[in-house]
Amino acid sequence: MEHKDLSLKLKVWRQKNSKDNGHFESYDVKGISTEMSFLEMFDVLNERLINEGQDPIAFDHDCREGICGMCSMYINGRPHGPWHGTTTCQLHMRAFKDGDTIVVEPWRAGAFPVIKDLTVDRTALDRIIQSGGYISVNTGNAQDANAIPIPKHNADKSFAAATCIGCGACVAACKNSSAMLFLSAKVAQFAYLPQGQAERETRVIDMVDQMDKEGFGSCTNTGACEAECPKEISISNIAALNKEYTLAKLKAEN
Repeated sequence: MEHKDLSLKLKVWRQKNSKDNGHFESYDVKGISTEMSFLEMFDVLNERLINEGQDPIAFDHDCREGICGMCSMYINGRPHGPWHGTTTCQLHMRAFKDGDTIVVEPWRAGAFPVIKDLTVDRTALDRIIQSGGYISVNTGNAQDANAIPIPKHNADKSFAAATCIGCGACVAACKNSSAMLFLSAKVAQFAYLPQGQAERETRVIDMVDQMDKEGFGSCTNTGACEAECPKEISISNIAALNKEYTLAKLKAEN
């Protein structure tokens, strides 16, 4: 198969810090292989900028394997770009055509202040986890799996929720910047398992309270979060979260 190099125009958001107004800057990039990942294309551009004595574009990344969730970019109006169920680092340049203009922005949410350029502060999600995303178990050797009977449908739902990588694409996709899909996945992965029962009521109350403190918006069930989630987390988890929260509050008040 013949691999064609691309010439592209990038419109990239540049912002010095959270207090700077920010602006778009245009860059022409040439000789971009269709086999490059989107982040590798940025590496090529940054190497050129550094050689020219300019400030490179700041962006987040770590594993580049679709696991860590750090590669948060808004590409042509979509979190993580045009491919469904894909992180930015796993988006390849064959998704674009020669001569395309690509607009790249950071996540847009009040709870995610811009640190620099395309890098945002997503520690609000970490604080939600710290408020209740844990279980009380004895440390030491793991128990034999057969010693803890768990219905398969519960295990399947828990594992499906646990695939959330906390990238924040759901927040970026939501018109209200809601973190409900993220939160519901983190609550669900424990709620369906016996190990998560000790903190079941306090967990959901504390995590919802922390989410509200962080300034995330309300969920209006448009489904944009599920559509843009790179791990395809189901919004059925949000319905389960609402049930968990209602029951926990009723129990706490009695």
